Amino acid sequence: MTICAFIFDLDGVLTDTAEYHYRAWKRLADEEGIPFTRQDNEALRGIPRRESLLIILKGRPYPEEKIQEMTEHKNRYYLEFIKEITSRDLMPGAKELLEEIRAAGLKAAIGSASMNTSEVIERLGIRSLLDAICDGHSVERQKPAPDLFLHAAAQLGLPPEVCVVVEDAAAGVEAAIAGGFRSIGLGPLERVGKADLVLLSLDGAHLAGILAALDKK
Repeated sequence: MTICAFIFDLDGVLTDTAEYHYRAWKRLADEEGIPFTRQDNEALRGIPRRESLLIILKGRPYPEEKIQEMTEHKNRYYLEFIKEITSRDLMPGAKELLEEIRAAGLKAAIGSASMNTSEVIERLGIRSLLDAICDGHSVERQKPAPDLFLHAAAQLGLPPEVCVVVEDAAAGVEAAIAGGFRSIGLGPLERVGKADLVLLSLDGAHLAGILAALDKK
């Protein structure tokens, strides 16, 4: 079936905001006296903020009011850090691929669980290359539920089967599969190996090669 659109996750796919998330979570964890490492941060890829906090807490009992307070603190720290983001923070190959998609007459959207997606997109300077931006505010159920990607496809006016999801997280790939999308996984096989096509990154990836590889699947 002809591919008509690509739906990109943001963090770790178009820009590496993982470092900013790590710094924000680390600051919060240090304040609360909770051990938190870069390895712990890897487990949070593609996971919404509240669920990420629960993973960090590892069963430690906290009242809901405190959990809400901590997520708000983390977001405030993150917003401070992402003020540093510019177009220089685009991942290698990301803008080039978006430009190829636009030039080919295909559509592109963002499907990110981040609540701050729009601000990051503006700072990266790629808003004009996107047809829709769907984020953590767009749906109630987040990845690995397919709702966010289904919402993005609906915004594009397209069925899932003609859209390709580009993800770097296992939860995101699972969401794509659950929604009936084709998928590209960025990263190691042990993390994104269930995707239709696995690439280490978008660096050197071109639309023609991607479409040809997916056509063989």
